[in-house]
Amino acid sequence: QVQLIESGGGVVQAGGSLRLSCAASGRTFRTYTKGWFRQAPGKEREFVSAISWNGYRTDYADSVKGRFTISRDNAKDTVYLQMNSLIPEDAAIYYCATTSSACCQPSNYDYWGQGTQVTVSS
Repeated sequence: QVQLIESGGGVVQAGGSLRLSCAASGRTFRTYTKGWFRQAPGKEREFVSAISWNGYRTDYADSVKGRFTISRDNAKDTVYLQMNSLIPEDAAIYYCATTSSACCQPSNYDYWGQGTQVTVSS
């Protein structure tokens, strides 16, 4: 069974940091672009960040540029999202996903994790 398993979510105060991880199982996604999306209550799922298979290219939503950093470890088939200077507007369920196509539309992504909750208290 193919799975993407996120971890690292939680509750943090505004200004704090969290590091999300997403590990693949059931098959390898080492040659796939990997991305992070988020969805807050009552809002559509939105793009956060993506990284090419070799890590050479990264993309970020304007709202997280300078605060979030995406990285990957292909030996572990894992992608990370380091989130610093968190603000209440960052609160959402965060999903990792993979695509053999291009960043950054959700419809381009083939496999999705179950999501991890991030809560930011003010």
